[in-house]
Amino acid sequence: MPFLKILTNSELPTEQAKTLAAKASALVAEQLGKPESYVMTSVEHNPAMTFAGTDAPLAYLELKSIGLPESGTAAASRALCQLVAGETGIGPERIYIEFADAPRKMWGWNNGTF
Repeated sequence: MPFLKILTNSELPTEQAKTLAAKASALVAEQLGKPESYVMTSVEHNPAMTFAGTDAPLAYLELKSIGLPESGTAAASRALCQLVAGETGIGPERIYIEFADAPRKMWGWNNGTF
């Protein structure tokens, strides 16, 4: 049920993007205390993007999950920024993260909803 989308204007080799997606999956499961078998990640790279008026390397992340606790977003932000910075070289000051708590009835899976 957790979904993490990572968008960056940096060009990433395919293997680097796959590695980032895999590491992000494990990190999201750990941060949210959910089984990794429910976690989905996506890494999209090289779109035209700007932040603070410049196209210097940046990233935008969206983390959506059922029951996403507000009390855990600061720790998740720190962990996700460290991961993305470590894997891409993008500084945490160039990373935005949007957190969203999804109502169970608004999250579909396996022919139904949660």
